[in-house]
Amino acid sequence: MRIFDIHSDGVQESDSLQSLRTRGLGAQGFVWIACERSEFETCLAPLQATLQDLCGLKLLDLHVTDLLNAQLPSHYDYTSEYDILVFRRLAAGHLGSDSESAEPATAHMGKRSGPPILRRIDTSPVGFAVMGRVLLSVHPTDCAVRDGYAAKLIQSPGAKSHAAGAHLPTGPADLMLRVVNHMVDSYLALRRELTHQLDHWQTQLLNPHSRFNNWSSLLDARLALHQLDEVCEEQRSSIQDWIEALKTWPEPPTADQQREHELLQVRSRDVLEHIERVVRHVRRLEQSAEIAIQMHFSAQSHRTNDIMRTLTALTAVFLPLNLIAGIFGMNFEFMPLLHLEHGIWWAMGAMVLTALVLMAYFRRKHYISLAQE
Repeated sequence: MRIFDIHSDGVQESDSLQSLRTRGLGAQGFVWIACERSEFETCLAPLQATLQDLCGLKLLDLHVTDLLNAQLPSHYDYTSEYDILVFRRLAAGHLGSDSESAEPATAHMGKRSGPPILRRIDTSPVGFAVMGRVLLSVHPTDCAVRDGYAAKLIQSPGAKSHAAGAHLPTGPADLMLRVVNHMVDSYLALRRELTHQLDHWQTQLLNPHSRFNNWSSLLDARLALHQLDEVCEEQRSSIQDWIEALKTWPEPPTADQQREHELLQVRSRDVLEHIERVVRHVRRLEQSAEIAIQMHFSAQSHRTNDIMRTLTALTAVFLPLNLIAGIFGMNFEFMPLLHLEHGIWWAMGAMVLTALVLMAYFRRKHYISLAQE
């Protein structure tokens, strides 16, 4: 469990819940309590007591169950005292934490065969409880998102810095949106590798000199993209619900608070736009995979038609030769060329000439070709 006291002068990390309860909330700033799902379950009573001391409220049992559920889809919920947002993030791969696979509930979309890029699409939920001056987040085991953003937060120069992205969050909701945006960025980074893998399969599908046999991995990829589309749709729906809830917040009394509220809305829309970019790209990849499969079977059908056309043309070339051979094979006593000394050569010449004329005619009509066109 990691506890951060965030205020305008900087960020301080607390040692324990007991020290936080003893110190309490300062005149300014807010507190971020980030814990793993197993820690949240074992330390639920001290956490509830800390929230009661700091904010005068406790989490509802239903919301506690949601935060402990490792297979819960992305969704948003609220009460009159706090907001709950569950957002699914990439479970492994791009986030650099292989130990997360040890958590049994990351199988929201099941294990897959095929390239490692498909196994990176597995997701795990992160829960946020946004209160007045406290943000409680529940993460999977060894969550790289939490540790990565915490390191970035500690290294931040402070609110007075003019560097892009260097200023500190203004409140629990702002911090939550920044962490969510950090998770969405991992989905955006996933697009390049997915595109590269599907382009490789498309090249194999459309190569006329190779035989594509990796159908199981391709079908797994289509299923993974479809499930990733569903995950992103759930994320988009939850952020849209959050944006609608922001519109119902009371009007801030001061100009600074009004500006913070507007910035919160802008950041929420920015997160939503990033999710929509992921959704659009995933759908384009789905369409590209479907089109590649259709083009593969169309090319196979075209090659089959070419083969059948060539065989038909060759059969048509040899039909007159079979006719000539059949005529001279008849058992008649008197037949032209039959008793001539050079009759066989006249017959052979006629057969060769007939074959050449037909070959030239079919070649001109493109019924047969000497090379692959």
